[in-house]
Amino acid sequence: MYRTAIEQLHKWKQKKNKKPLIIRGARQVGKTWLMKNFGQTAYNKTVYVSFDNNRQMKDLFEADMKIQRIITGLELYAGHKINPADTLLIFDEIQEVPKALTSLKYFNENAPEYQIICAGSLLGVALHQGTSFPVGKVEFLDLYPLSFTEFMRAMGKEQFVELIAKGDFELATAFRQEYIDLLKYYYYVGGMPEVVVNFAENHDFNEARDIQQRILAAYEQDFSKHAPNEVVPRIRMLWNSIPSQLTKENKKFIYGLIKEGSRAKDYEMAMLWLTDCGLVHKVQRVTAPSLPLKAYEDLKAFKLYMLDVGLLSCMVRLNQRVLLDGNGLFKEFKGALTEQYVLQQLKTMNGLETYYWTNDRGNAEIDFLIDTGGDIIPIEVKAETNLKAKSLKTYYEKFKPKTSIRTAMTDYKKEDRLLNLPLWAIGSVDRQSGFI
Repeated sequence: MYRTAIEQLHKWKQKKNKKPLIIRGARQVGKTWLMKNFGQTAYNKTVYVSFDNNRQMKDLFEADMKIQRIITGLELYAGHKINPADTLLIFDEIQEVPKALTSLKYFNENAPEYQIICAGSLLGVALHQGTSFPVGKVEFLDLYPLSFTEFMRAMGKEQFVELIAKGDFELATAFRQEYIDLLKYYYYVGGMPEVVVNFAENHDFNEARDIQQRILAAYEQDFSKHAPNEVVPRIRMLWNSIPSQLTKENKKFIYGLIKEGSRAKDYEMAMLWLTDCGLVHKVQRVTAPSLPLKAYEDLKAFKLYMLDVGLLSCMVRLNQRVLLDGNGLFKEFKGALTEQYVLQQLKTMNGLETYYWTNDRGNAEIDFLIDTGGDIIPIEVKAETNLKAKSLKTYYEKFKPKTSIRTAMTDYKKEDRLLNLPLWAIGSVDRQSGFI
């Protein structure tokens, strides 16, 4: 399995003044596999420590923050000397021992020669009072489920990926049906690594669903494990309302749909927990498409997406028979799966901030605006081949963007200021729009 994040890890390794790296991401997106794979391929030796139910390591870090003493303890644990020049230290489930998280500050300040990568649920850290987070002393890498590009590679379709990467859409279009079929599979299977690996080996949709259901059940158990008891029911209610929120014509999140009479303040903590642990993506509305977009956020209006399109299709009990129904899958649930899919691909692109825009009357909406740092690019998502884009026209007439993107089940076509990008190629939006 190939993950593009491995390239970011190699860049981190080459830095002269690197800090300990924390990989952020929801459970089961492949953080442990990525760290171990990187250690095995890029270093002579790896010391892997999981802090989950590890009393020995808890005692080691609880005593004090003397780095040499900690290193000696890690050497005894690993059974060999640790040479900082060629050894990677991996701290997994670091939230289980908050003092280990604190130690990263001391490693950075007093022993920066040691190369450390960590992963874990940062939710757990917040529960431990008196534990200081090493602000400014660590770097971060965000890991998400496999993108559609990574999914195609996992399915053995590297040449299909290369065609898009080279921008050879004339040849890629000749194979559009293969891309569409792969995209259908991705809508159903999603990008959770365990599901993808199993599907790539067995092509069994029922097994894929079974694994997804186990993952969803594990997330529900995490709610109970980490969250205060009084918040757990609200987390579950909010989480379970997301599919119905996304199938509304207007996908703006409405608290009243969770439970009649609900207000924002009733679910603030539940929302915070779900976003902090990476299970949901919150996309804010902006009042005007001006740089920087963050300055124009409408804090009361947002859309909420799930971590993974496959988990969403599992939650709405999408039947595998719909995969045979032409391109009907892309229109299912009023295009909710398609919008989820596009957002999921945008999230994997480094340095992109994603928002959406509606006019004050609410009769025009741009599904996504991406802030590249220098430009704002509107993206209109169409779940079918109907390209009538009244909202995009309204936006264009009002704001005159340099580039607009429409992604749909149509072929690649570049017009004056409009790029028609097939849904199966949305992962190349950064290269095609010229801001990479």
